[in-house]
Amino acid sequence: MELRGSSVFDDPSLHYVRVEKAGDEPPAVPGIVDVAVLDMHHGFPNLGHFSIVDTLLGMGRDERALIGPGAPEFRVVSFDVRSGLAVPASAERYTVVVGTGGPGDIDPRRNDGIAEFSQGVAEDPSWEAPLFRFFDGALRNESLALLAICHSFGLLCRWSGMAEPVLRGPEKGGKSHGPVSNVLTEEARTHPWFSGYFEASHDAVVEVLDSRLFDLVPTGSSAARVLAHESNGKPGGPGEALTMMEVARDRDGRHPRMWGVNHHPEIGDRGLQRLRLDRLSAHGGVSAAWIEERREALAAWNHSAHTVRGLQTTTEHTFERPLRLHVRRALTAAAVSAASFGASAAVTTASFGAAAAASTPTRD
Repeated sequence: MELRGSSVFDDPSLHYVRVEKAGDEPPAVPGIVDVAVLDMHHGFPNLGHFSIVDTLLGMGRDERALIGPGAPEFRVVSFDVRSGLAVPASAERYTVVVGTGGPGDIDPRRNDGIAEFSQGVAEDPSWEAPLFRFFDGALRNESLALLAICHSFGLLCRWSGMAEPVLRGPEKGGKSHGPVSNVLTEEARTHPWFSGYFEASHDAVVEVLDSRLFDLVPTGSSAARVLAHESNGKPGGPGEALTMMEVARDRDGRHPRMWGVNHHPEIGDRGLQRLRLDRLSAHGGVSAAWIEERREALAAWNHSAHTVRGLQTTTEHTFERPLRLHVRRALTAAAVSAASFGASAAVTTASFGAAAAASTPTRD
C-alpha cells in the first residue's frame, strides 16, 4: 500500500506497508530493517499517523545516507490495531515501535459509539490482550525502543499499572486541547537524557500540544519513572495528571527505551503541518473538507513565538532526537551484521577453495 503524500517515498530503498487486519503482517525480509507503527485511530483520518510515518521514513533516508553503500533498506509497517485487530506477532522482530494517539476512551470496552467520550467509536476490545502481550515482549527485548503517544500512552499506563484514565470534567474545562503547559519532575531534571529537555526549556515548565479528553491519574503501583505532570494553572505548579513517563531505559543507562507522552510531539510546527497537508491534498486519501478544516485551524494559529519555540523543544527532546538515535542504531547494527556476514562468507569460500585445490591430485 502506498503512503500517499510522503515526501520520501520516491526512494526505492524506503518502504511502507499497511496491515489492515490480523494475520496480514508481512514476513521479515533479509536486508530490510523493520520498524512498526501502532495506529490507534480506528480508521479516522488524522495528521498524527501520517506525521509519524513520514518522520520515520525521513529518518531512515537520512541515516542510510550517512552509512553509505551497503546500508540496509528501511520499512515502516503500520498496524490498524483497533478497527483491524492487527497487532505485531512478536516484539523480537522490530527495533523501533511508535504508538499513535486516537479517539475515544482508553478502555476499549467503554467505547459504544454513543457516549460522548467514545467520539463515535464502537469497537471490538479483543485487540487489547495481544497488545498488552506485545508490551510484555517489548519490555523483555532490550533491543527494542517503544514510544507511546497520547492514546497509546494511556494504554501503556493501564498495561503497566502506572495510571488510570479519568474523564476530564467541567471543573477542568473538559477536553484539553492546543498548546498548554506541563511541569517536569525532579526525576526528569536529573535524568541522563531528559535533563537536556529541562535545560533547553530553562525551567521545569514546558510547552506541549494537547488533544485529550482523559487525564491519566497515577495509582502509585508501578515502578515506571514519572517525568511530567499537567500544570495546575499556578506558576510552576504540577497538577495531578501524569503526562510523561519512562518504563525502561537503554542498556547504556542514558537513553529512554520505553517511554510515553500524553500530548502530540509528532505534529510539528505550523510550517511543517502546512507542508504535510499540502502533500496529503495533492496525493489524496482524505477528503477536501478534512484538509480545509485543518488549514483553517492553522490560519487561526496566533500563539506567541515563545510558545512555538517551546513546542519545537518538546518535539525535539521527546520525539525526534530519541527516535532518530534508535533508528540510527538499528540501521548501523544491520549494516555491520551484513558486512560481517559477507566477510565471513568470503573467508569461508576462500578457505574452501584452498582446501579443494590442496586435495586435487596433481600430475607428475
